[in-house]
Amino acid sequence: MAGELDERQRRLWAAAEARSAGRGGIEATARATGMASDTIRKGIRELESGVSPGAGRVRRPGAGRKRLADGDPDVVGDLQRLVDAGTRGDPELPLRWTSKSVRKLAAGLGEMGHTVSYRTVARLLRSLGYRLQANRKTHEGADHPDRDAQFEHINQTAKTAIDAGEPVISVDTKKKELIGAFKNPGREWAPRGKPVEVNTHDFPSQASGKAIPYGIYDLANDEGWVSVGIDHDTSQFAAASILAWWQHLGKERFPHATTLTITADCGGSNNYRTRLWKTELQHLADTTDLTIRVCHFPPGTSKWNKIEHRLFSFISINWRGKPLTSHQTVIELIAATTTRTGLKVYARLDQNAYPDKIKITDDQLATVQLHSETFHPEWNYTIKPRR
Repeated sequence: MAGELDERQRRLWAAAEARSAGRGGIEATARATGMASDTIRKGIRELESGVSPGAGRVRRPGAGRKRLADGDPDVVGDLQRLVDAGTRGDPELPLRWTSKSVRKLAAGLGEMGHTVSYRTVARLLRSLGYRLQANRKTHEGADHPDRDAQFEHINQTAKTAIDAGEPVISVDTKKKELIGAFKNPGREWAPRGKPVEVNTHDFPSQASGKAIPYGIYDLANDEGWVSVGIDHDTSQFAAASILAWWQHLGKERFPHATTLTITADCGGSNNYRTRLWKTELQHLADTTDLTIRVCHFPPGTSKWNKIEHRLFSFISINWRGKPLTSHQTVIELIAATTTRTGLKVYARLDQNAYPDKIKITDDQLATVQLHSETFHPEWNYTIKPRR
């Protein structure tokens, strides 16, 4: 019955058994139950007095072990000082620049003159509202004053083009990947005790190559196209990837298109400051006979680009826990990416060389048929084909 009774009920039950046993009953009950004789005597006194601790209570008010903070009122304040991120560099604290586990916090409080166990530290932290938490990505840098206005401009531009039956694509480069038996974040189902074995270290010297996925996401058709490069992530590679999408998918999807609207972030191979990006877009416009309209997202807002959460996020989910042992593996995993809402993804390997550090002269830039818009011309511009 011990597991069904609380502390007071067990004490009163043992007291009743001792009284019914008569002389020597207290010691006999203590031996049989393992309870202390003084506890049984206390129960007898409670039976004889008939005093109850109160409705819903096991102990009378004030009974039980006193709280640590009652006997050591400074321990809570010192604990908060130890865990406060703002005091990490305080030279007076024993735990500066260290990870703060409950055992280290208990040791730190001991150095400050407190006697406390790590279990008590955990209980105090929970009572103070602390929980184990990871870092949260929220800082995007300084907000540009026209950030929201540029978002509205991009949305309106894309909506107008889609309503008119013109293609709108979101472009970006996914994180470069090493090719080889390297650990890929995430977990996959496998027989117990038989995980996929990979290299201990991710040294580039052990890789058999690299994969540079440049993605094009078609907003109207919920389709993705990924060119996997093996050389450099340059503006030439970006423009070649867009051209490959147009030749293999875009031209068929939009046979009557006259313009191509591109939304991109402000950095990488499609950086709005890069001269090569604009000259390569001119070559793209001449080849496709399309007017290219580009809208860049403001600095620090690349995660708002639709390709990030409409395409790249699902590719990462699809290849989680799978080592990218070859370029063919990368292509197959990208092309197999789907969603329940109908996303389709096409992929190809681009083995061409794209040299970096190409310089574009003023004369070359002057040949670009660049027409900047009134609102933030550096972010919003049109390049027309040279007929």
